[in-house]
Formats: sequence, structure tokens, C-alpha cells
Amino acid sequence: MQQNDYLELGKINNLLIDRLTTPGAYLMALDGNDVLLPGQYLTPDMKERTFVDVFLYTDSEDRLVATTLKPKAMLEEFALLEVIDVAPFGAFLDWGLPKDLLCPKMLQKTPFKVGEKRFVKVIYDEQTHRLVASEKLGDFFEKRVKGIKPAQEVKITIITQTPLGFKCIVEDKYEGLIYHNEIFEKVSLGDKRTAFVKTIRKDGNIDLSLRKAGEKGSSSEKILDLLKQNNGIMAYNYKSDADLIRDVFSLSKKEFKRSLTTLVDEKKIEVKDSGIYLC
Repeated sequence: MQQNDYLELGKINNLLIDRLTTPGAYLMALDGNDVLLPGQYLTPDMKERTFVDVFLYTDSEDRLVATTLKPKAMLEEFALLEVIDVAPFGAFLDWGLPKDLLCPKMLQKTPFKVGEKRFVKVIYDEQTHRLVASEKLGDFFEKRVKGIKPAQEVKITIITQTPLGFKCIVEDKYEGLIYHNEIFEKVSLGDKRTAFVKTIRKDGNIDLSLRKAGEKGSSSEKILDLLKQNNGIMAYNYKSDADLIRDVFSLSKKEFKRSLTTLVDEKKIEVKDSGIYLC
């Protein structure tokens, strides 16, 4: 990493240790501006005229300061953060640094509560010149999808649950959705996964699936693997509850029944009132 041309708030900077003082080390960018790295972060190998990687943010007095700690999210990044305090003007989030990250009330979708986790983006506030969090993510998504096609594998981050399904960030740029009736495994906010594009809508939103279209054999193999792990017997059959099937097998009831029939026809299992038996 090359020495920074200038000090960049909210990012990792590579800076020259210009001088060591009682408060700590003053670090310099190529333009001559410097910033304090407090003494608590100094290590024996940090000598004058050597370089160090630090994160820059503002302290409680709005002064630019450096730290060797890395936050859970940097400028323009997303993260699921815990609410640790609330005030009339906003809520404070734990992002891994001594000074908590403020999410102003005007940037919250609904009032924050201590102890809950919210998915936010770290942004630069032009008015206060500080880093803040925003839960109103819709403003940050690109509406014209480029370089992505149906059936393509993409990287996603699950950000919120809605009545329709789970909203996702797709490739750190676009907004996507996985519908509830197409989820047959446990998902949690903040999960980073791969998914497959089903359709790209006119509004720029992307419909997603956690499974590749046309994927064959996986459901039957999943049932066989679970049977082997359970000594060849499982207390489920065609009449089992759909929610139970989803929780145990990560399959829809329709997919489960179809796979059972396939395995019976292949003489790999028997299905009785008492359960499924490995042949």
C-alpha cells in the first residue's frame, strides 16, 4: 500500500510516522497534512520515518484522529450494527471503535431501540463533516443494472425482512429480493451469500433465488445424506407438516414429496406411516 496523497476520512490510510510525541505519533500524508495516532495504539515497531496503516475518523470533539483498529464498516460500506444507546436526535451504534457511530433520527426508517441490530450504510454528512449511519438505503442503490443477467451467480448481503421476503444488496450496488415462499433454509440479517438472478425488473430491482435454476439431484441427495446421518431412519413422510419439512430438510413440501417419490422409484428408500427408511 502506497503512502496516501492526502488524509481520507472513513478509510484506511497509509501514512508516514513524522514524529513521536507524548500524546502519540503524528502521521503525515504526502501533501504535508498530519493526524494524531494516540499513544494507546503505538507498538514498539512504530518508529519515525516508517509507515503505518490506520483508519481515520473524528473524535468526540470532531477532531480528525487515527486508530489502528478497524471498524465493522468504513465509508460507503454496509453493516449490521447493534444499537447501544438512543437520544432524541438519534441512536448510537457499536461499529468497533471507541467513539460510537451516530445514526441521526432523520436517517432512521423506524425508531431504534437499545439491543436491536440494524442494517446501515456508513456515509459522510456534508453538514457536520462527520461519518454517520443511514438506514435509508434505497437512495444508495443503482437503478440501472449493468453486467448482470438472469441465471447469473451474484454475491448478496441480506439486509432486512419484509412481508414479501428478504431484501438484499446485490454486488454492493443493487437491490434484490428473495421471496419467502422460495426460502427453505435459515437466513439471517447480515448473511453474506451467493445467489442466482431470476429476473431483473424495470425498476432496477432484482428477484433472486438461493438455488440455481434447473439444479437437479440436490434435493434427493440432501434427503439421503440426512438419512445416513440419522442411522437410516427419520420420522417424516408425505403427510409431514410443510414448516417442519422446511426447517429440517430446507425444502418445500412439493419438492420434498417429489424427491421422496424419486427415491422410492429408485429403491433407495421406503416411506411408511412411521417415517422414511433407508434401503
